[in-house]
Amino acid sequence: MPHGPHYLNWTLVTVLWTLPLMKLVRLLANLGYGSRKEVQRLIRSGAVTDDTGKVLGENGLPPHECIRFRSEPLDPPFPLILMLNKPDGYTCSSDDPGATIYDLLPGRFAHRNPGLNPVGRLDKDTTGLLLLTDDGKLLHRIIHPKSHCLKVYHAKLDRPLGGHEGALFASGELLLNGETKPLLPAGFEALGKNEALVTLHEGRYHQVRRMFAAAGNHVTSLKRISIGGLQLPPDLAEGDWRLLTTEELPALTCSSATVPHSVAADLRWKAKL
Repeated sequence: MPHGPHYLNWTLVTVLWTLPLMKLVRLLANLGYGSRKEVQRLIRSGAVTDDTGKVLGENGLPPHECIRFRSEPLDPPFPLILMLNKPDGYTCSSDDPGATIYDLLPGRFAHRNPGLNPVGRLDKDTTGLLLLTDDGKLLHRIIHPKSHCLKVYHAKLDRPLGGHEGALFASGELLLNGETKPLLPAGFEALGKNEALVTLHEGRYHQVRRMFAAAGNHVTSLKRISIGGLQLPPDLAEGDWRLLTTEELPALTCSSATVPHSVAADLRWKAKL
């Protein structure tokens, strides 16, 4: 076996020479671009460069924002948080059969490490604002009841409102079928004969639909329009997604959920049509 100071020096050189490559492989694999073996092959093929077109490999690793994969900027590193305008018919679990929310995102997003998970799921037939993140601490901070991160839903109903829904939902005494713990008080605003906004402090299974069922009605469509102080952007089409901006992140810690007057007024106007 080789030994001696010259061998040790060459070993150190080899380690230092391959360290940038190891970091690059790990980075791309964690972003979901492929397994480590697949990423190594991609790097050897010249698919990974810097922003000047220089092929990357054993040389020094540039900043994340300067790395290109097939001439495109890399996906953002951890922590990642994005918003999706979820359409009807998509489930929020990659284990469910049929269409899932991950079908609406780049395929590599499903292979990120840490994984990208929804921040509070939406039912298959519920649409609207859905957040996804790979930051477990942020996820639990938003969904934990102590965070007071309120969610607002726009519900359309099968039958006209009876006028008793607001008091019933706000009572803190509404007990859903099959449960033993009453719901926390919920906000309510009628928009028309068959539409309303509901503000929740918690998130139970099919909660809004079951609340209206307890009130003697049936929800025909349900859309989440805000989480905390973050609104679903009107220019984000169903099925589209985008990253949250740094200016939007503080809205997720907001302890109140208010729908802007312009949004509420627009919903009231549409409800009258």
